[in-house]
Amino acid sequence: MNRTKLFSLALLAGASTLAAPVSAGEGMFTPDQLPDIAAQLREAGLEMDPDQLADLTGFPMGAVVSLGGCSASFVSPQGLVVTNHHCARGSVQYNSTAENNYLENGFLARTLGEELPAAPGSRVYITTEVTDVTQRVREGTEGLAPQERYDTVEQRRKDITAECESEVGYRCQVASFFGGAQYKLIKSLEVRDVRIVYAPADSIGKYGGDIDNWMWPRHTGDFAFYRAYVAPDGSAADYSEDNVPYQPEHHLQVSAGGLDEGDFVMVAGYPGSTSRYTLLAEVENTFNWTYPTFQGLLTNWIATIEEAAPEGSDARVRYESRLAGLNNFEKNLRGQIEGARRVGLVDRRREREEALAAWIAADSSRANYGTAIAALAELSQESAQAARTSFWYGNATRPALLGAAQRLYRLSHERQLPDAERQPGYQDRDMTFFRQGLQALDRRYDPAVDMAEWQLFLAGYLQQPAEERVAVFDEALGLTADTSADDLPTILARYYEGTTLGDTDTRLALLDASTAELEASDDPFMQLAVALYDYERMLEAQGEERAGRSLALRPLYMEAITQWQQENGQLAYPDANSTLRITFGNVMGGSPFDGMEYLPFTTLEGIAAKDTGEEPFNSPERQLELIEAQAYGEYELESIGSVPVNFLSDLDVTGGNSGSATLNANGELVGLLFDGTFESVNSDWDFDPRTTRSIHVDSRYMLWVMDNVDGADALIAEMDVVE
Repeated sequence: MNRTKLFSLALLAGASTLAAPVSAGEGMFTPDQLPDIAAQLREAGLEMDPDQLADLTGFPMGAVVSLGGCSASFVSPQGLVVTNHHCARGSVQYNSTAENNYLENGFLARTLGEELPAAPGSRVYITTEVTDVTQRVREGTEGLAPQERYDTVEQRRKDITAECESEVGYRCQVASFFGGAQYKLIKSLEVRDVRIVYAPADSIGKYGGDIDNWMWPRHTGDFAFYRAYVAPDGSAADYSEDNVPYQPEHHLQVSAGGLDEGDFVMVAGYPGSTSRYTLLAEVENTFNWTYPTFQGLLTNWIATIEEAAPEGSDARVRYESRLAGLNNFEKNLRGQIEGARRVGLVDRRREREEALAAWIAADSSRANYGTAIAALAELSQESAQAARTSFWYGNATRPALLGAAQRLYRLSHERQLPDAERQPGYQDRDMTFFRQGLQALDRRYDPAVDMAEWQLFLAGYLQQPAEERVAVFDEALGLTADTSADDLPTILARYYEGTTLGDTDTRLALLDASTAELEASDDPFMQLAVALYDYERMLEAQGEERAGRSLALRPLYMEAITQWQQENGQLAYPDANSTLRITFGNVMGGSPFDGMEYLPFTTLEGIAAKDTGEEPFNSPERQLELIEAQAYGEYELESIGSVPVNFLSDLDVTGGNSGSATLNANGELVGLLFDGTFESVNSDWDFDPRTTRSIHVDSRYMLWVMDNVDGADALIAEMDVVE
């Protein structure tokens, strides 16, 4: 058996030889790793059998689901799903208008018949099975040329996925772990009829807005409810009035008794991505160029939308979700940049690589690791340069209708291939999403705002050196060396005046158009998409060739760094990749820097203290009256003398974990993970146990709002609420 296969098997056993995680709270563990760290789980306070957590079809993991970007969980036998308010907010926005603004007023369906369809493309994914397919994906790829290696691996992943999805109603993916050293087939039941049930008004669910985002203390009721529906026979189905609520095999009990400081907590969810194992070149490019450049662009982008879509306008309603996302991203990047500076991330990564190099040099049998890492470092530099060169071009091709045109034209080409050979996103399995994406654009697009955004991006593009301009793009758009930002309104006006792609029916009708028909189109956005097609494919091919080289090098790097960590008694866990993970720790405050101390809980009184009567600190009058009357009821936490609103833990989480179930030692829902502190955002790259703190909305506050403010009594009765 060769070294790569031995390493893959070692990764599966991995944790069993180790004494403890890298540090308290650190580690996004795959479910199959949990029995191997049973002692650490019990020591932290878990009262369940750790083996129980590894059973994806049992309790409680069988209740944990993905929304495809956020996490969630079932909390009733009738398919009721709880997640974050900000995860469901896009669906609330989709159903809102300036005259009937559910974002401002909140939404509550008092009967099943009042529940509204979620935004197109909304899904509930229930993981049912995980299978290791490493050997099938990687076998015989070692000696292939980079592009052939990439193509072979991708084709095998598509073939395995297609076989899995031959069972109707399931969505499958072949996920890569440890830099491509391991592959797992994730099989999930795909629930396609998702409806919004309840979302508090923004004055609760988004209380504090962008001012409080990533900050502590926090007082945000970041929770909302969907319901999953299926056909009467229990099969997955598109929206229909005949559909019935899905009946999950498992659902979580919701705790009204909650927890206190120091108590054990764990989060089960689908974290998006982390970069704990990136090389120095990747870190330097990210923090010295990409993040600062993007952060500056985001500031201007937000201002552009706010100016083009005034408060109270229908356009602002259409762009509310984008604004919220951009503000969140901008603040996150500032935190990342500041955090990297504070901990000296570049120097720390350099020191880690020097220590790893010394470990490799200490044993001649490890020489192949050094060779692979040196080549990977060169590849990282090359990739960084490619990313910098294409940054402004990528932004300059962001307009919504151009994106729709490019996808449609690409689809016409892909359909000339057998389905199994098409690129992901263009196979038959993707067509429902494709159609729904074209439909959803209508509710999140305004031509005046889109044109203002495009002018902003092009103004940045025009300032770049000649060697970073794209000739075919300049020629198609009519840009010259003398073109200035002042010329852009005239250049762009013809696109918006001459297009018909703003009409939903027109876009949908082009789903079946041939390549020749689209090439003959006189729509300016389609003409631009046609002109850019070959250049875009060239960029894609270059990226695939680099990815092919990485598939040969990164597994060896991960083998080296994992063995090195194991020799130092450290637990190896894979970077996040949107697959189910569990992280555990305790409820605790912290001291992120000298002179500052974070208490573990915030209270109702903190809401009233922040309230100004103006957004984003405009708590509902009913809520303020209840707070003043100290109407805590059964939801009071005696140790703080109030109802807890949000709490802190030392758990290891990232984007995608939003909406994750926060569970106590018995697997009961005690809250929802929704954010981290400003000092924590850099943990995607470098986990610091002193400063990393996650923010959760307390289940007692959720129940208190539902019970006393919004009158969601029927939902409380539907759930299993336990003391």
